[in-house]
Amino acid sequence: MKLFTRLQDPLNKVEDSVKKQFERQNLNWPPASLYIRSFKYDRQLEIWVQNHIDEPYKLFKTYKVCMQSGTMGPKRMEGDYQVPEGFYYINEFNPNSVYHLSLGLNYPNASDRILSDSVRPGSAIYIHGNCVSTGCIPISDAPIEELYVLASAVKAAGQEFIPVHVFPVKYSVKKSLDYLNANIQNNAYLQHFSANLRRGFDYFETKKKLPVIMVNKEGEYVYN
Repeated sequence: MKLFTRLQDPLNKVEDSVKKQFERQNLNWPPASLYIRSFKYDRQLEIWVQNHIDEPYKLFKTYKVCMQSGTMGPKRMEGDYQVPEGFYYINEFNPNSVYHLSLGLNYPNASDRILSDSVRPGSAIYIHGNCVSTGCIPISDAPIEELYVLASAVKAAGQEFIPVHVFPVKYSVKKSLDYLNANIQNNAYLQHFSANLRRGFDYFETKKKLPVIMVNKEGEYVYN
């Protein structure tokens, strides 16, 4: 994917840097596939790649999410300042974002369209530069440049579906899990929702492969 923007030359230099990082980690450029997962409480955005499509994913890099809005729990309406939780994919590349560069998520997804406000579910959720958030995932300018060129490279190589999974916490970190449990202990819905998301997290943690995820008529995620 060519980027005919004000950032074309700087991004070419960023791509050279990312290629060298891949080489140092014995990773193929471009990778066979890219997977992104984010953790709200932990303020982390992990970048996973596959050298070959039949191999397990390997962690390339973890970026810091520099600003967070909202609380634990999914986004359910416009203006709630919540960062969504669930299973998404990149559906937009915006090289002219007011937040430097941005990658759009397909919120509301099939689950959100069932469970969120039917009239005003919200929209325009991005991973972007800068360091402000009203429901998005900002990672500042230098990291979004790296991620943008990486996502552009895999898209140009044929990966149309770049998954982005957003979890409330990193369930494998005790401090994070304790925080989540303390915040949802009196909310049966969030307990159920979080337990459902954790199944997707645990699948990837165990296999380093992505589960097949569908949505049932109640809006719940179903795994195969």
